[in-house]
Amino acid sequence: MPTGKVKFYDSEKGFGFVSTDDPAEGGDVFVPSSALPEGVTSLKNGARIEFGIVEGRRGAQALSVRLLEPAASVTANRKVRDRKPAEDMVVIVEDVITLLDSVQSSLRRGHYPDKAHGGKVAQVLRAVADDLEI
Repeated sequence: MPTGKVKFYDSEKGFGFVSTDDPAEGGDVFVPSSALPEGVTSLKNGARIEFGIVEGRRGAQALSVRLLEPAASVTANRKVRDRKPAEDMVVIVEDVITLLDSVQSSLRRGHYPDKAHGGKVAQVLRAVADDLEI
């Protein structure tokens, strides 16, 4: 089976592209969400995968994707010395609580935040989680 590295994957659109390791296989291959393993909803850029190839309407398309190794995480490689001081994290956590309170009040009224606001809230939560996890 061919192998390659994920060039990019957009989970919102449900597709991406992978660069094959063997140039004779045609270079970039389209990866639809339907080719991902069960339980996997997204691929990280740089992740190594194994996949089958079929000719689709617009060229090579991946089938039966299998993760070989995940992409290296930048935050996983950060050292403890890069950690924010606890005093700074107190202020950040207080701001996150305020942010979540605003989301909570909106949800209580039966409204989810709009896509842009929801995306920003998720991004903040991921960043704070990464800082806490180091």
